[in-house]
Amino acid sequence: MARRTITVHHVRAVLRGAERRGVDTVPLLRGAEIPPLLLGDDRARVTAPQFARLFRELYRATQDEFLGLGSAVSRPGTFAMMCQASLGCRDLGAAVERGVTFYGLFPGGPDLVLERHGDEAVFGVRNDLEQDYFLAECLVIIWHRLCSWLIGRRIPLRWAEFGHPPPPHKDEYELLFGCAVRFGAERTGAGFDPHWLDAPLIRDEEALDEMLRGAPFELLTRREYGTTVAEQVRRALARALRSSPRLPSLGEIAARLAVSPATLRRRLAQESTSYQQLKDAVRRDAAIAGLVEGREPIAGLAARLGFSEDTAFHRAFRRWTGTTPGAYRTETELTERPCGPSPYGSSSSPAAASDGGTSDGASGTAPGG
Repeated sequence: MARRTITVHHVRAVLRGAERRGVDTVPLLRGAEIPPLLLGDDRARVTAPQFARLFRELYRATQDEFLGLGSAVSRPGTFAMMCQASLGCRDLGAAVERGVTFYGLFPGGPDLVLERHGDEAVFGVRNDLEQDYFLAECLVIIWHRLCSWLIGRRIPLRWAEFGHPPPPHKDEYELLFGCAVRFGAERTGAGFDPHWLDAPLIRDEEALDEMLRGAPFELLTRREYGTTVAEQVRRALARALRSSPRLPSLGEIAARLAVSPATLRRRLAQESTSYQQLKDAVRRDAAIAGLVEGREPIAGLAARLGFSEDTAFHRAFRRWTGTTPGAYRTETELTERPCGPSPYGSSSSPAAASDGGTSDGASGTAPGG
């Protein structure tokens, strides 16, 4: 099943730190097999492996776990040492408090906070991180996924809020965080049930070493919350596309979910999407992955995705991404795949970063949609 693709808005955002340092980002994009021309179209998207390779390229260029997005450098190995320091705590609450204290030792580092208000706990970022909200969002995502990983269970978020106005890709945030979202808040953070803070940690050092080999992208790319109707429909469509170009109808999906077609339409509308939008998203992500990761002829790819004519596929792909399938593949083939260290792997010998996440008890999603 093709993983979700990632909006070009996040590609631009993750490049900002290197750009502020005067780094030429075109070679980094080509090293990640991301055509630089894609950055000029708001509709463009990249695959999770492309985005993971861009993380590695930026890490090598900046030697900074925050990729130049923060007000101070976070030296390689900092995240790994924080995890080591938190691993022996009695419960999750103590581990988070230790992590917050750990990062508080570094001048210019993120001002993280864990608060408890009656029947709610809140994890947030107090400072504006040089007004770079992308880094603040990533920190909240990584901490949420890390906490879920530490206790072996996904922690449901009640809400997420962001200290900036709604961005052009605002509709992707509910899928990204798996909860209701709001913008224009005093800070960036997320709320959850405080009973999770009493949960015991179940991971040991061996499991931590394995997790760190894929960090941070392993934490950023876990996405399948499965708590929304849209996610259930999307997974059903993606599974169906693996075996047949004919996607099931709305009525067939409704029957699988034991609801009426009218109820399914209403619930999808409540989640700000539709059956047609989900079908387009599944085909779009499979098309991009097929062009980037395989050498299947474009005509064969179009047929596999359920398009009766090549021209229909070309029109749809241009509508989805702003370019043609042939141009996208040609630009991607001009790049060269690198290999490199994981930003957060270890202070001495970082391992290669993962090209994408796998679902487990801590599954969630990456910046992307």
